[in-house]
Amino acid sequence: METPVSHINLSDKPLFSVEEIQRFLPHRPPFLFVDKIMEMTDEHIIGVKNVTMNEPFFVGHFPKEPVMPGVIQIEAMAQVGGVLILNTVPDPENYITYFMKISEAKFRKKVVPGDTLVFHLYLAAPIRRGISQMIGKAYVGDNIVAEAEMMAQIVKK
Repeated sequence: METPVSHINLSDKPLFSVEEIQRFLPHRPPFLFVDKIMEMTDEHIIGVKNVTMNEPFFVGHFPKEPVMPGVIQIEAMAQVGGVLILNTVPDPENYITYFMKISEAKFRKKVVPGDTLVFHLYLAAPIRRGISQMIGKAYVGDNIVAEAEMMAQIVKK
């Protein structure tokens, strides 16, 4: 089954490494949930999160059967989307992104240590006054594991 992320080779050099992502996002470990950005246009972005047993949330989230919390999957998706919208301003380091709304969130399969999440987000409408509406899907392989509609705003610091 062909997906919007099927063409991504995870071994290829990323468009942005985790160090470069930190130029755009204020998040830092352990709350930075994007490892690399593989592709980006004016209207869509593809980002990656490698899920490892070393994630701090696994200590308390079903320790005998570790599952990545859905809220963290949505946060990771939102961080990828943040990179997309912060790239619309010439000085992204002077802006911050605020989550405004989540709707239609669905979690279809468990995400466990060893999985690689590949996020595909696209703008559902043009960005207006710094407000963006995006639709995102998270994949492990060719399977959708999570999806949501999100709204965020970028604001000058």
